[in-house]
Amino acid sequence: MMKVAFLDRDGTINRDYPDDIWIRIQDPEILPGAIHGMKYLKEKGYEIIIVTNQYIIGEGIISIEQYHEFNRKLLALLIENDISILDVFYCPHARDEQCNCCKPRNGLIKQAIRKYPEINLKESFMCGDSLSDMKCAESVGLNFWGIGIGKQRISDLSDLCNLI
Repeated sequence: MMKVAFLDRDGTINRDYPDDIWIRIQDPEILPGAIHGMKYLKEKGYEIIIVTNQYIIGEGIISIEQYHEFNRKLLALLIENDISILDVFYCPHARDEQCNCCKPRNGLIKQAIRKYPEINLKESFMCGDSLSDMKCAESVGLNFWGIGIGKQRISDLSDLCNLI
């Protein structure tokens, strides 16, 4: 069985921006504590899966190519810091499309479980910075750590070093 840290991307691992500014963002800016926290999770035997809403693709703010280029740079930056990511699941749909993968719906987690049936949800958890992340985690019974939100509130990913 595999234990997984499901991490939101924007606002959790790298800096988030208002939707209309994303068109100009070329390079990821890793948030304070993110590298330290993710290294700790890997040392503790967690696989890391990124689950991210990217409705700005479906809403025409950025292109699918811009998304993939940014994500490639982010993963390369993490590899430089000895952090391997098992996978990334993203929702490219506009918010009004009513897809099942846009958090708070749990389609991204279900995609991960279909691809990796050995995931043990009881030993896994999710961390994010929005209520939609928290509701997504709750809907599949995942423990949730919220960056600035929720009952199990942390300030950044490095706080997980004291909790897990």
